[in-house]
Amino acid sequence: MTHAPDSISVNEAAAPLVSALLRDAASLRLGVDRRASGCTVIDAGVDCSGCLEAGQRIAEISLAGLGHVSLLPAPFLEHWPWQVVARTRDPLLACIASQMAGWRLSDEGARFEAIGSGPARALIAQEKEFAQVGYRDTAAYGCLVLEADALPPDSVIDELARDCGIAADRLTLIVSPTQSLSGVVQIAARVLSTALLKMQSVGLPVTSVVDAIGSAPLPPAGGDAKLAMGRTNDALLYGGQAHLFVSGDDALARAIAEQVPSCTAKGYGKPFLQLYEEAGGFYKLDPAVFAPAKIIATSLQSARSHRGGRIDAAMLERSFALSEEKGN
Repeated sequence: MTHAPDSISVNEAAAPLVSALLRDAASLRLGVDRRASGCTVIDAGVDCSGCLEAGQRIAEISLAGLGHVSLLPAPFLEHWPWQVVARTRDPLLACIASQMAGWRLSDEGARFEAIGSGPARALIAQEKEFAQVGYRDTAAYGCLVLEADALPPDSVIDELARDCGIAADRLTLIVSPTQSLSGVVQIAARVLSTALLKMQSVGLPVTSVVDAIGSAPLPPAGGDAKLAMGRTNDALLYGGQAHLFVSGDDALARAIAEQVPSCTAKGYGKPFLQLYEEAGGFYKLDPAVFAPAKIIATSLQSARSHRGGRIDAAMLERSFALSEEKGN
């Protein structure tokens, strides 16, 4: 890292992007609801349709403004010509301290469930992944992206504000359902986060990653949320690619290439939805499956690159449900 971890506030860094999203909400087909508590809730796919550009901008908010997300051609899939490309100059803060989707939220009475990602996570820094980063944000403002099928009830908002230690009128929540146009983009953009989290899970030092770029194919949006969960995760574990530039030596780069790809997971080779159902739930899955399909790790000491994993185009075609329509 080129800075002390506490020299940047991820929430303050993301704030200008949130302001721009609010400014352009109408043209991006987003809804804006300012609750009585003062909390701002942005609807990016529940009652409003949202759009791909909104997903790209939400993904950059999730990266705390420390990276860029683009939609570019994907040359390796015959029927799916677009991919989401994410890059960040500060992988630790952008991915681990901000973008990682690890905050489970629920209100049984209101029948509300969500997975939280984005910079407001760093106001609490309670997840074990923060230990290696050694970072906690102290900003008086927070933004959280919620992967949910409904807008949050006031009870959840009040609890979030308390947990973050900020006033509710200093909290912005962006709701991006899995199957929405914004959702498929911002989930595919997590490709680098999954690579760093896999590194942590196998005991490799994420602090060695000084720059990163990755991509994942853009899945189709719409339809059932559960099926969309399968498609978006398949996009990462069978089509995701990450190029990590590490400050360590060849041995470290080789270990990353060998241990990080999703093919090291138990049950690899089955559609994610099948793995999910066999495991009995999202959090009972082998955590090794949450990783990109292919890894390139370059040692900045030797300039040598090591590769591991592979793209499974046939599985992606199957998952994205176009294999029977090849004539179209």
